[in-house]
Amino acid sequence: MRTRSSTALLAIALATLLVTSGLAGPVLAAGPAAGPTDAAVRSTTTPADSSLNSTSAVGSTATETTASSPASAAVQDARPDTPSTEDTVGYVEGYWYDDPLPVDNQSDAVVDEDDLDPVVYRAMARVERIRNLTFSEEVAVDVISRSEYRETNGDRFTNISSANRLEANVGYEALFMVDRETDAANATQTVYGGSVGGSYHPETDQIVIVSENPDTPELDEVTLGHELVHALQDQRFNLSRFHGTTQDEDTAMSGLIEGDASRVEREYEATCDREWDCLVPRDDDTGQLPDINWGIYFSVYQPYSDGPDYVNYLRYQGNDWEAVNAAYDDPPRTTSAVIHPGSEREPANVSVPDRSSADWRQLRTDGDVATDTIGEAGMVAMFAADALNDDRDAVISAADLFEGAENYNYNHSYTNGWAGDKLVAYTNDEADRASKPAAAAGRAGYVWRTQWQSGADTQQFVNGYLRLLENHGADAVDGRQDTYVIEDGGYSGAYYLNRSGETLTIVRAPAVDDLSNVEAGAAPEGEDTLEITDRSDTVSGFGPGAAVGAIATALLGTGYRAAADRRDRD
Repeated sequence: MRTRSSTALLAIALATLLVTSGLAGPVLAAGPAAGPTDAAVRSTTTPADSSLNSTSAVGSTATETTASSPASAAVQDARPDTPSTEDTVGYVEGYWYDDPLPVDNQSDAVVDEDDLDPVVYRAMARVERIRNLTFSEEVAVDVISRSEYRETNGDRFTNISSANRLEANVGYEALFMVDRETDAANATQTVYGGSVGGSYHPETDQIVIVSENPDTPELDEVTLGHELVHALQDQRFNLSRFHGTTQDEDTAMSGLIEGDASRVEREYEATCDREWDCLVPRDDDTGQLPDINWGIYFSVYQPYSDGPDYVNYLRYQGNDWEAVNAAYDDPPRTTSAVIHPGSEREPANVSVPDRSSADWRQLRTDGDVATDTIGEAGMVAMFAADALNDDRDAVISAADLFEGAENYNYNHSYTNGWAGDKLVAYTNDEADRASKPAAAAGRAGYVWRTQWQSGADTQQFVNGYLRLLENHGADAVDGRQDTYVIEDGGYSGAYYLNRSGETLTIVRAPAVDDLSNVEAGAAPEGEDTLEITDRSDTVSGFGPGAAVGAIATALLGTGYRAAADRRDRD
């Protein structure tokens, strides 16, 4: 998640956060066998390490994949007589990674100003020890309360233009994540505003750690470790270089960057349990499942879920961390490449020429057409958006999304044949006059063209999308080919599906008569040609209600505190 072109529909709400973030995700159960969690947030609810579950070439366990190679450890253990911060791994400003500090004997994680620098220097040395890479300069760290963070960062979500808000609403509505009653920017704020545990700001080279304790803020050392990785990345690879032109490309690059940080963080946390004394905040968890937009959450969490396995793949295919360093010169460009390590999928060139008429036109922001590529991860999030909803079935249920207790799964038959896509928003005078972006999105439209690797893959997506329409109460329109109407609710409107070989085009408009004005030829007279060809692949297991209960149970001992670390890449 980073700043990028205003032509990226789904990025608008997220682009207002100009810092780097690590996001933790809920799991269905937690226990000693689960292994180290994603320590973007110490203690959170991230799935256990899946050890390259999408690639069978590496058959290592979670514990095995967290450790550096013996060769790199040998280098780190060689302590010179005259160590230096710039040249010695595991040594920063006079502190070795395993030096004892007075704070080690505390019963809490409150760090006085005089003790903060030694804690930070030792944490930097510990990150070096794991990552086998040295810092070139110091990093400033501040610890603040959540209320202070909200006061100083709230405008990152609210200070955006009405046109950009409309872009975000159209994009998220197309994925059935944000309805007519919701402002997409506000929904995004619910995901990030209350769950940021730490952030790194490249423009100031500063890390901020957010504490849940309002009176005496505590420092979470594992969260600090994650943020220090981003500072190290910025010093060595210049994070400002990584600008995606689409939602999918942006999220794919995050797979490398967040995967790197999360991989180091997981070993940092595991070593805290094993060898190091580490600062751990007191548990102030309320035991309640957070009230957030899970569709948006699933769409932005994928780098933290699959990124560590992607980084593991690089390490085992190349020369350990050197292979990860080299990847910054050639980062992944699609989320498919991160979900399926080794596939190196290049997106197909999908075009959506303007074929609108009457008063319909392609939406423009700052002179550019509002267009985006959703990608495989975004499509998975679309099908799973209702997985924790008691009132509506999801195409991908919680049982399949979480794969039992330990694995967060973005590899599904509905979407894993993705080859490319493009979503273009359309507007008219009525939408432009609407006072609120959610209402304007209902009066707007879009054309979403998707490309698939084979006809079978196309049909799988058709199966999933028709189920999605069913779940939202869509009815087929008599006499109109493959045209559906949702009469009521937050996604009411007309939808037309057109399949041509390995391409499926989805057109949405407020009413059936508007469809052909958004896209010429849409909703022709005739009989339906599309259908769900296989209803045997519905997922068995517990329903959404049970999933919510299980997740809430898992959160009781840990708390939901996503450590977000976003990159500011202007």
